[in-house]
Amino acid sequence: MIRQIAIAATLIVSSTTLAAQTAPEAPAPPPEAQTPAPQVEGPMTLQRLALIVQALDPQVIARGPTLEFTLDDIPVIVVADAAADRMRAMVPIASAQGLSDAEMRRLMQANFDTALDARYAIANGRLWGVFIHPLSPLERDQFISGLIQTINVARTFGQTYSGGAQVFGGGDSNGIYQELFEELRKKGEAL
Repeated sequence: MIRQIAIAATLIVSSTTLAAQTAPEAPAPPPEAQTPAPQVEGPMTLQRLALIVQALDPQVIARGPTLEFTLDDIPVIVVADAAADRMRAMVPIASAQGLSDAEMRRLMQANFDTALDARYAIANGRLWGVFIHPLSPLERDQFISGLIQTINVARTFGQTYSGGAQVFGGGDSNGIYQELFEELRKKGEAL
């Protein structure tokens, strides 16, 4: 499936390049008007999402609209639905059985302030870290950031309950988050 997506992406890029080579050239703008154009991403699609995930983990397993992969030894599941224009990245954390009232309260507090764009959720008897976003406006860096935050809420369950993207104070956490973000971003640089 991923190979078919990569072939389709190559064909699209090749046809776009051919069209650009045959188009008439426009005159060059004066030097003072030559500023770099901002990089504008097109709408996120299931195919583009799969290419980004494949760049992050070449061992990704695609099952229809579901992508299963591992980031930093944490299993991640991404489910996307183009018709509903939604995507969900999920990380399993623990069984939901036995969560105390105090833990449930802490999870809800974290969803309000420290989990950031990730959230704690319960489904099918399991506690999950999730990042949910509309599919088409999702940008690559938002997706990568959402994945990192989702992994962080899983790692920090029972401790700081934090998405980790923004840290108040002069600790080490922000630097660690930034290094991971840059590492994952470079893997998907061309996407």
